[in-house]
Formats: sequence, structure tokens, C-alpha cells
Amino acid sequence: MNQSHASPPQTDQAATSRWSRFGHKQEVLGYLLAEQYQLCCYSELRADQQGLGYHIEHVENKSQHPQRTFDYINLAASALRSDDLSPFIAAQPVVQQPQTVFGGHAPGKQQAVDMQRFVSPHQADCTRFFAYLSDGRIVPADGLDNTDADRAQYTIDLLNLNSPFLVTQRRNWWDELDRLFAEHLTDDTDLHCLAGIDLLPRNQSLSPFFTLTRQFFGSIAEEVLHQDAPELL
Repeated sequence: MNQSHASPPQTDQAATSRWSRFGHKQEVLGYLLAEQYQLCCYSELRADQQGLGYHIEHVENKSQHPQRTFDYINLAASALRSDDLSPFIAAQPVVQQPQTVFGGHAPGKQQAVDMQRFVSPHQADCTRFFAYLSDGRIVPADGLDNTDADRAQYTIDLLNLNSPFLVTQRRNWWDELDRLFAEHLTDDTDLHCLAGIDLLPRNQSLSPFFTLTRQFFGSIAEEVLHQDAPELL
């Protein structure tokens, strides 16, 4: 990566050509996934648990900034692999219905991106822009000013983070957390232990939808993370 980045491509065509010939993608992807605890950089899906894969995403599109094609800090691991797209596209309903493809392969991300509005997953405070609802949707967080609310909605739309697939997965995850929470209240079991199951890494991996889980448990989650995984704060 460093050798390639030392003489970066200067045009869209050169970036595409040189990236296609880069022979260490799987190795780079492995490093990125380890850093991200196996979560998709945009959706926090555990694609591997769904029988899906990941691709190396250029957060700032190489077509817009070809000089960053081999800039490691511009890369992230995102669901899905190109080979995973066919079922999503085949299941695509009529034009008036929601798109199903999300993340780096979403139609919006394939076009020019306004990086001043886009909330990058590399932005340290990116989670403050978003809130998760019990019906599976992601929305701009309460309390944002107009500029930040616009940035949040722009990013949600651009990445199609309310893809029907993701909404269903998040709703199911919320329902499972809700069921377990109610059971633990009945059994008078330690809720901190329950929260830790899906908030703390195991084998350098996290459960899916980490931020949703963190928001669900609220202050309990913050206490667990401060005590046992401050690096995730």
C-alpha cells in the first residue's frame, strides 16, 4: 500500500486500472476487518454471519479523488462483496419501491459524494449523528442542529441505510434485545452482564449493530464499556 501510495494515480481511469491490478486486497481487507471488529463500516452488519462478504471501500471515492486510491486511512471494510449483489438486485422491486442494495454499493455512493455533507465512518464522533428506532429504521439523532441533521439524512439516503434488508435485520435484533431484557428483569439478573454479551468483543469480533445495542442499553452500556472496553468509546 505504501509503495503504491508513494506514486498515486492521478486520474479516475488510472485509479480504476491500478486498483484492479493490486494484488494484496485480501490481506488489506483482513487488517481492516480486524480493526473494525468484523463490522461493516457503514451498516455495522456482521456480513459473515449472514453468509455474505465484504469489500474494500474507498470512503472518498477513487473516481473523485484518485490520489487517495492507495491511502490506507481512506479505506474501510464494507458489506457486500460484488458476488453478493445479484440476489439483492434480483429481488429489487419496481422503481417506485425502495432500493435494496446498501453501503458502498448503494446507487448514491456510486455517484459523486458531497464530502462536506457526508458523515464518514472515520469521523470520531460519527455515531452522534444517528439514532435507531425499534422498528429497525435509522434516523437523524434528536438534538442535532439543522446542518448536522441534514448531514445525517444525506448519509442515510446516500448509503441506503434504510434498505428493507437492513431494516428487517435491525428490527429483529432490537426485538431480541427487548425479549432478553424483559426476561432478565423478571429473573432479577444483572443487566450489565446481559449488555456485555453483545457489547464486548470476543475473538476480536463484535456482535452486529453495536451502536444500536449501545443506544438500547443506554447508561448501562456506557458503564460496561467504560469498565471493560474503553477503547470502544
